Amino acid sequence: MKRVYLDYNATTPVDPEVLSAMMPFFAKSYGNASSIHSAGQEARAAVELGRASVASLIGAKPAEIVFTSGGTEADNLAVFGFIAAYRRERKHIIASPIEHHAVLNAVEALEKQGIDVTWLPISSDGVIDPDDVRRALRPETILICVMHANNELGTIQPIVEIGSIAAEADVYFHCDAVQSAGKIPIDVNQMKVDFLALSAHKIYGPKGVGALYVRENTPLEPIFFGGTHERDRRPGTENVAGIVGIGKAAELARARLAEDSARLGGLRDRLEEGILSTVAGARVNGDRARRISNTTNVTFAHAEGESLVIALDLQGVQCSTGAACSSGAILPSHVLRAIGLPKDEAKATLRFSLGRLTTREDVDYALQVIPRAVGRLRSISPSYSRAVPAQ
Repeated sequence: MKRVYLDYNATTPVDPEVLSAMMPFFAKSYGNASSIHSAGQEARAAVELGRASVASLIGAKPAEIVFTSGGTEADNLAVFGFIAAYRRERKHIIASPIEHHAVLNAVEALEKQGIDVTWLPISSDGVIDPDDVRRALRPETILICVMHANNELGTIQPIVEIGSIAAEADVYFHCDAVQSAGKIPIDVNQMKVDFLALSAHKIYGPKGVGALYVRENTPLEPIFFGGTHERDRRPGTENVAGIVGIGKAAELARARLAEDSARLGGLRDRLEEGILSTVAGARVNGDRARRISNTTNVTFAHAEGESLVIALDLQGVQCSTGAACSSGAILPSHVLRAIGLPKDEAKATLRFSLGRLTTREDVDYALQVIPRAVGRLRSISPSYSRAVPAQ
């Protein structure tokens, strides 16, 4: 049976060039990057090369890159570390309600501790109006949190405009770019962000390593404690092999960005158009113009999402109902609810995300399987039988 992987937003395979770059640092070049002898200095040189490559991907200085265990830690370090460092009695945060849970839950935790939070309205297309950010500003506002590209919808937020508003108001700005890095151009200076999070395993690097951009001279306290690694911002022995991996992945992503984006956009459109033309009542969610090229989010009314994922997997097509970290959650996607989908429609929605290994043949195979799977589920759905008049 053919296997078609359409869940690249959940994770990507490690690129062979990335794996090749990492391999020496598991056995041959195993030094601790904090050691001053030659083995340690070899590891340190590899870490700094990785730092420079990540910085180049987003237009930053190498010294502004802090390595973490992944995107979640990077987001938590930005939110909690900044709040701890900013010595103001009254604190107010502005945040998007469609953030990844790494930001959403962090901000909600601070809200429970007494920090005021304004949750921004979201359009039915999943896009924030910069004017709503401006209206939410207060004298005590210290941080704005808005992600670059949504992990479920793929919609791209107007980060440059929001960054300008934050800069004019002298408010710090954190952007989760885990799903946008390597897919669309990023320039932290043009975006005027103070923090930006990314993760290796979304760009064909290894799991367990990520990075946080911290603008020079931005206040930030560590969120756990140990040695003085990463300029006193993230203690612990550096994951040298992982950092080499994220560095190589960033280098390849930068070189391939335009090519990958164009090819995947064409394949995504082919998949999307095929679904809409063969599955009655299917609907694409989010802004179809302002989104990353590899992602489509489709509602199949009267076909329960988790059951549809399983049915497709049995036919060799792998996709998801939303964020992988929320798999198995009883509640419908907070992103889909925020853009106004009723609960039953939110639970009848799938995310398809394509990647470097996706081919036209993969898409065409998926288009054979999807209509049949939806049809079978609808045939046993009481809600569908009530919605379709008897002939």
